[in-house]
Amino acid sequence: MKPSFGESNMGALAGAIVGAAGGLFGVGIASAIIGRNPALLLDTPVLGLICFFVSGAIGWVLGGQIGPRLGDKFQNARAEIIGGLLGGLLPTTGIALWGWYMITPH
Repeated sequence: MKPSFGESNMGALAGAIVGAAGGLFGVGIASAIIGRNPALLLDTPVLGLICFFVSGAIGWVLGGQIGPRLGDKFQNARAEIIGGLLGGLLPTTGIALWGWYMITPH
């Protein structure tokens, strides 16, 4: 049985939490590393807030799809949460890589 699109489950919750937190800080992580100043994590607050909502929503959807499938495969509730975490890391990684691309000269 496949989970429906946008279904509420533990994987979706874990994906939304990881995605939202990562999206909030993902934009500024490149400038904070290059500038060696942790205050630069929140240098762009409006863009960080937009990425917070976008990454949280994408993490909800991906975590809700990946988590239950891993939970069914391994017959373990923890596997569902780990699948949700992986689903939340995908948009976070994408936003962090996009932030890195925007800050570096090319």
